[in-house]
Amino acid sequence: MEGYETSQLERLDRLLSELNTQSLLVVSNGRVLYSFGDVSDTGYIASVRKSVLAILFGPYVEAGNLSLNDTLETLGIDDHLGLSHQEKQARVADLLRSRSGVYHPAANGGDSLASAPPRGSKSPGSYFLYNNWDFNALGHIFEQQTGVSVYTALALRLAEPLAFQDFDLSEQELHGDESRSQYLAYHMFLSARDLARIGVLMLNEGRWHGQQLISREWIRTITSETTDFTDMHPANQREQELDFGILWWLFDERHSNEAYQGAYVAQGSYGQFLLVVPKYKLVIAHKTRYQPVSNAQEYHSVSVSWEQFMQIADTVVGARIREPSD
Repeated sequence: MEGYETSQLERLDRLLSELNTQSLLVVSNGRVLYSFGDVSDTGYIASVRKSVLAILFGPYVEAGNLSLNDTLETLGIDDHLGLSHQEKQARVADLLRSRSGVYHPAANGGDSLASAPPRGSKSPGSYFLYNNWDFNALGHIFEQQTGVSVYTALALRLAEPLAFQDFDLSEQELHGDESRSQYLAYHMFLSARDLARIGVLMLNEGRWHGQQLISREWIRTITSETTDFTDMHPANQREQELDFGILWWLFDERHSNEAYQGAYVAQGSYGQFLLVVPKYKLVIAHKTRYQPVSNAQEYHSVSVSWEQFMQIADTVVGARIREPSD
């Protein structure tokens, strides 16, 4: 625990005993600083999957297999209720930025579709709304254009080179109601310690043990602002004061604690988080126990809120022994 006050870190034990955290792993400078719970449990990571998908897009975009400027019309994308001509002008880039202007029902919930403006009222690229239809369609587009399944890419591009300890390809599976949309959710099931490895890869700008697995330029692209939190809809989406990059959430420099300047996070329902804090070379992977096939109402009791997670992060950051150069 070099560089951290042991007594301060012990506060985490007390804090976590009062929360619904299933597992927590904190990595500092590439080494495990703190571990709690079963960090090998390969549970559901909810919308953290979207941030993982953003990473996977990189090599295929740069190889020319995927074009961010392709439109839904060019790609032949439609759905059960039909997409309008205007909706089909949405580009892959618009979906990645959650600005498609397509408000078709998604196969799964957990988004802001209930607060969407009328269909056809917003042109592609003009309006931020967190809509799972965008993200699910992106998974389909990925597979259609690359000829590689999302889960195979996850295995080849991340699980194998990062030497995941708990990854099971057979556990990865699509979920959703096909009667609502033909594009299902590409759910992922990963352990906290394997998530932390993804965080370290991000922290190192795509490098792992001297090998550039994902280009530095792509890591910087997906963690650069595309929407300021003040321009998000609906209004409650602004409460966290997090900006949006490409499927990653970014700490807004005007409102964040100094420690989180340049930090970014992947987050999912009921307390799934992967936080990267470049300033202090920290990665924090947090999970709760929740399964998407169960009645969501039953699982509110296992949730850890954003505010509670930030209590955890603040405790870790607060335990750091400040250096003269800080």
